[in-house]
Amino acid sequence: MNLEEITAMYDFTGRTFAVTGGTGALGSEVVVALAGCGANVMVLSRSLTGLPAIRERAGAGAGQIDGVRVDVTNRDSLMAAGDAIDARFGGLYGLVNAAGGNSPRATVSPAMSFFDIPEEGMRFVLDLNILGTIMPCQVLAKQLADRGEGVILNFSSMTAYRPLTNITAYSASKAATTNFTAWLAVYLAQNYAGRIRVNAIAPGFFLGEQNRFLLTDKDSGAWTPRGRRIIEHTPMGRLGVPEDLLGTTLWLLSPASAFVTGITVPVDGGFSAYAGV
Repeated sequence: MNLEEITAMYDFTGRTFAVTGGTGALGSEVVVALAGCGANVMVLSRSLTGLPAIRERAGAGAGQIDGVRVDVTNRDSLMAAGDAIDARFGGLYGLVNAAGGNSPRATVSPAMSFFDIPEEGMRFVLDLNILGTIMPCQVLAKQLADRGEGVILNFSSMTAYRPLTNITAYSASKAATTNFTAWLAVYLAQNYAGRIRVNAIAPGFFLGEQNRFLLTDKDSGAWTPRGRRIIEHTPMGRLGVPEDLLGTTLWLLSPASAFVTGITVPVDGGFSAYAGV
């Protein structure tokens, strides 16, 4: 195989992808990268206020990006999104499930023990992360099954490998996402001649708006004790930046990984490999 053939694997011209959580720090990088590789991309998010900035970053690919408001835990909302994708770009080829997150209502803190976490806080985080991954696969990825080919990429987390202190519901839901990824990969491979693949990535620690002031001091910008412990446990000695995800993401979405399904790839600077000694 020559360089031209390898490069062609990353040309997504004519392919349509949907990205849930596509206005987020990590999801938006995926959107811009896919558009840069020629894909049509529908951003699926509760809010589309960030869409103009994403289009501006995409430059010449801005016209290949559109968006629709969606609740990833609501079937009717997802059905409407599927209709919008079909009307705007035609049939879906790939689905990236980047929607997810945590909530203070489901986080252990000095003010709230595990035994005091309210049911609604637990349900919110569990529903967002695991139902918010399963339901888009049920509703939107049905288009892949109808076409008989396609690719799904889920966002798991380092917490699926090593449960982190305090974030009990988030850790459990991301472990479930990793398990579901493997289950769905087998199901689709056995029922659709191996032409629909499902994989996941497990980002390590990336600095974003959700965790910025957990990891860095608001006034000085210095590491908090928790942030310092993370850096000390990361052999590469830094946090990730969103661009660090793109090589793995594009590989898993491309024909370059045609014989890869059911795996979760850590992108973590070595965090999961390091035993601490």
